[in-house]
Amino acid sequence: MKQFKLDDTFKKHKCCVIIPTYNNQKTLKSVIDSVYEYTPDIIIVNDGSTDNTEDILKDYSYLDIISYKKNKGKGYALRKAFKYAVSKGYNYSITIDSDGQHYADDLPVFFKTDITNTLLIGSRKMDNDDVPAKSSFGNKFSNFWFKVETGIKLYDTQSGYRLYPINELNKLKFFTKKYEFEIEVIVKAAWENINIKNVPIKVYYPPHKERVSHFRPFKDFFRISLLNTYLVILAVLWFLPRKFYLNIKNKSFKEIFNTYILDKEESNKKIIFSVMLGFFMGIVPIWGYQLVTAILLAYLLKLNKAIVIITANISIPPMIPFILYGSFITGGLFMGKGTDSFKFSFDLSFDVVKTNLLQYFIGAVIFAIIVSLLMGLVTYLILNKKKHK
Repeated sequence: MKQFKLDDTFKKHKCCVIIPTYNNQKTLKSVIDSVYEYTPDIIIVNDGSTDNTEDILKDYSYLDIISYKKNKGKGYALRKAFKYAVSKGYNYSITIDSDGQHYADDLPVFFKTDITNTLLIGSRKMDNDDVPAKSSFGNKFSNFWFKVETGIKLYDTQSGYRLYPINELNKLKFFTKKYEFEIEVIVKAAWENINIKNVPIKVYYPPHKERVSHFRPFKDFFRISLLNTYLVILAVLWFLPRKFYLNIKNKSFKEIFNTYILDKEESNKKIIFSVMLGFFMGIVPIWGYQLVTAILLAYLLKLNKAIVIITANISIPPMIPFILYGSFITGGLFMGKGTDSFKFSFDLSFDVVKTNLLQYFIGAVIFAIIVSLLMGLVTYLILNKKKHK
């Protein structure tokens, strides 16, 4: 009876290996054989191959094989395999590419850490001489957007050698079916508080003439760019505000102030400019886009996102009449109309704003600058007093 090197480990964690393949007849057999040395729990997905893949798979009838005629993309193949694996009682799956880039002897690496509620991505050494320039650039591009969308820094977000908590992923909704699925899945997993980590792996890049790649630079890069645009918008409108709300919903004002404003890990300069940006964006007249713009600017300027979100909420409903009145008075002074144009009232509405749009717009921008400078000064004085204490 054959002895498998990691059979007990795979059984313990209810884990399998998924090998998606499309037209990799030269390397498929060696990949399957090398994985089979470690575990018999293998699911192979023939994603509509048109070469000799089907004939090769006839020798592995004792493994789980999913096969369909039309090529539908790596994302579709993985999603189909995940559902099948869950139906077979697996909780985790390790995916390995069939092009021979990955080494089966790296399988033990994925079990050297606690994998509970965790998605592991094999991290390659992308600075090696044999790494194609486009792969290195693509990885840096992907790492950057992953950090923007989740706040998590990883060294490799594109490797296909991964351990997935498929039971947890089965609860999420995905819509991509090509290469970009491997981006969508880690971003949405991070949003659901699944731990995303890198583990070190080896990688083999064959000489240029021997490489088989189904990545189509223009089409696939365009789709990935569209996906990242969608994910960034979703992160700004939903994920980041939701994450922040969950962090502060059970905290008192004093706790929030001490945690986010008097944060010892942030420089005073960064805290002050974060407060100023938040108050400015809370008043500036771009209703409906204030918070989104504030968060984007906080990312671009590398400011404290939490402070910006807190202070941008000056535009909550009870404060709106005061903001409108201050904007109108400031606009009246700037335009030479004096201070008698408006009387303060809680009935100030957007209809009033419409009929005096120019005065309001000019006044709101100037008022936002004045308030942000004033609150920056107040924050400086508070931080300075704290420092002396």
